[in-house]
Amino acid sequence: MPSQLPLALRVREGLTLDGFVVGSNGPAVALLASLAAGEPGQLFLHGEPGSGRTHLLSAAVVAAEQAGRRACLLPAAELAPLPPALLEDFDSFDLVAVDDLQHVAGVRAWEEALFHLYNRLMAAGRVLICTADRPPTQCGVQLPDLSSRLAAGPVFALHGLSDDDLAALLQQRAAARGLRLGEGVASFIIHRGQRSPAALLATLNRLDEHALARQRRLTIPLVKEALGW
Repeated sequence: MPSQLPLALRVREGLTLDGFVVGSNGPAVALLASLAAGEPGQLFLHGEPGSGRTHLLSAAVVAAEQAGRRACLLPAAELAPLPPALLEDFDSFDLVAVDDLQHVAGVRAWEEALFHLYNRLMAAGRVLICTADRPPTQCGVQLPDLSSRLAAGPVFALHGLSDDDLAALLQQRAAARGLRLGEGVASFIIHRGQRSPAALLATLNRLDEHALARQRRLTIPLVKEALGW
């Protein structure tokens, strides 16, 4: 594997399909799970920051590896400064996941490298999953052949989580830490804090540390004390 990719093959610890709150994204998650399990094909996911794109790609890689398949996650932001020829060997993987494609969109050499990787993966009956902040025809890809192949589908927009989904996410992550987070406390955090999953989980980290240091349960008074609300 190219030595220039110290970060590109990492998946973020703890990001699994079981740990993803599906919300209204059921069809996209179901197809992703099928591809990770061995069904050949492609998938393009797009959505705003915090919509779960990176979580789902990491989860797909983990699920594929657990099924005995070779998989890798390629963050496009990390790939952009590197030579596109690095992609020549990646068709040996059963599943390739490219995150934040917009970071290399518009760069002719990268688009051509991705186009050829796409063709090799599809010809071999493997899997390519890509994400971006916008649909494939709007994310800045200039090479018509690559744009048309990515847009051939399936393409899914990832939708943000409702307040109930965000509460479920907080409670799920709290339980994984051995913490009990009641519905009332979770609702209080959501309505007083930022409503993005990343921000809410960062808040949970702060609360966990505060509660542990004081050997107290997660209650609304403790939340107010820890966060200055």
